[in-house]
Amino acid sequence: MKRFLIRRCLLAVLVLLTISALSFTMLKLSGDLAISLAGEGSGADYVEFLRAQYGWDRPIAIQYLSWLGDLLRGDMGRSFYYGQDVTRLILERMPVTLALGAMAIGFALALAIPMGMAAGLRPGGTLDRAVLLVALIGGATPIFWLAFLLILLFGLTLRWLPITGGTDLQHLLMPALALGFYAMPALIRITRAGMIEVMGSDYIRTARAKGLRRWQVYLGHALRNTLVPVVAVASVQFGFLLGGSVVIETIFAINGIGYLTWEAINQNDYPVVQSAVLTVSAAYVLLTLLADLLNRAIDPRIRLE
Repeated sequence: MKRFLIRRCLLAVLVLLTISALSFTMLKLSGDLAISLAGEGSGADYVEFLRAQYGWDRPIAIQYLSWLGDLLRGDMGRSFYYGQDVTRLILERMPVTLALGAMAIGFALALAIPMGMAAGLRPGGTLDRAVLLVALIGGATPIFWLAFLLILLFGLTLRWLPITGGTDLQHLLMPALALGFYAMPALIRITRAGMIEVMGSDYIRTARAKGLRRWQVYLGHALRNTLVPVVAVASVQFGFLLGGSVVIETIFAINGIGYLTWEAINQNDYPVVQSAVLTVSAAYVLLTLLADLLNRAIDPRIRLE
């Protein structure tokens, strides 16, 4: 376990360094930041002053190493648009996005596991086809279109839920439903596939031969082994949801890190974009590590080394 954690932590650092270098380079190649920040009609002297002030006149490798050094000291820079410390902005917005992602993956798991289990018990049957149709529709539905449908139904027609703003449970419910439906198809398919494989195994036949009831076989033996790949896929989906929150948080005007990133892109707020990308990437890497440890806890036979 100790060797595994050390190796995974080193791998996580390498992944984050690669992501930071790529995103830093791509943002630098997207245009002259000094001209964007100075605005139209600014003189050449003022543009040169901005380049010198922010160190953008230095080689890009030196700029990257300088930014990385500041990051290791906990300094993500200062927002051009908000005029605040970027670390503070990220820490204020990240809990909202994590809460939204947790609600969404909770919805997805609560629906996908029973549906996948029911489909996997009788593959090829009517229920199995119906579940696969739901998964197909979920995978083919654009997330923004689903969000607008939910707004039209629950917000404007039935008036059950607020449409925009707010970070409490009532305001997060509709965005979480949209994100959860987006994550559900992959979880249904992996649960169904795992259930089909597990139900044909020897220990299930042994459990039945002992005279155990159906629910004991399904919940006590089949579900536990089916959950191992489900946990891995759920962690990946959670990471995607954090990245995909840019669209949903913008549509519902939720003050999470996704909405912050969208505003930063529109305002050419380079330090915020850079830090938001790295923060979401770090959360994704951490979730993958936690999924491996959780799988080990579910099935001790898994060798993490």
